[in-house]
Amino acid sequence: MMAAIGSGQLAVGWSNDYLDREQDRASGRLDKPIPAGRIPARVVGAAAMAAFVACIPLSLASGLASALAHLVALSCAFAYNAGLKTRPASVLPYAAAFGLLPAIMTLGLPAPRWPAAWAIAAAALIGAGGHFAQVLPDIRSDRALGLRGLPQLLGERASAALTALLLAAATVAVTFGPGRPGPLALVGLAGALLLTLGILLAAFRGRMKTAFRLTLAVATVAVLAFLAGGRSL
Repeated sequence: MMAAIGSGQLAVGWSNDYLDREQDRASGRLDKPIPAGRIPARVVGAAAMAAFVACIPLSLASGLASALAHLVALSCAFAYNAGLKTRPASVLPYAAAFGLLPAIMTLGLPAPRWPAAWAIAAAALIGAGGHFAQVLPDIRSDRALGLRGLPQLLGERASAALTALLLAAATVAVTFGPGRPGPLALVGLAGALLLTLGILLAAFRGRMKTAFRLTLAVATVAVLAFLAGGRSL
């Protein structure tokens, strides 16, 4: 399963670099290999296709149901790369793809089953929050290039506030969804909520890179608290 998810992520990332190559050149993204001239675009495109082809049998190794869930999640990611990122509905592929992650795991078990509703909701909330967080440092440059995804339309502060609220809601779902939380889960919740407050403060001071880093910390704390609690999806 890890190999399937890894190859899928490679396909998504490489296809994004391939499709965004002209935009990256226009914005001077020399940290990326195609606009920097380190790797030809056709090589990156071919690598993305090869990773996707490899992903199919690797996904099927976990069972048909898990494979279908994984391929639907990848389809959402590819739709985002292909143009939904520039539309007001840009958050939907993130929410859908992340929401399917628990299903990919539980449907691949020896006794396949759907995950609990709270797990799907928490994953979708993390995905939606991750979408806003990912573009926080680039909203101004994206607007200059004419991109009009939901974060670009809302602006930096509104996007940061939504990031904080979505991740806070995800942490609450992870903490209370499985049942009565233990001490470690409550400590994780308190830590995540403090970090969420930090996201808001950083954003309203114009420190978007700091806000982005704090979102990663919130997501990490939520996952660690869940794992430490020994809960089941």
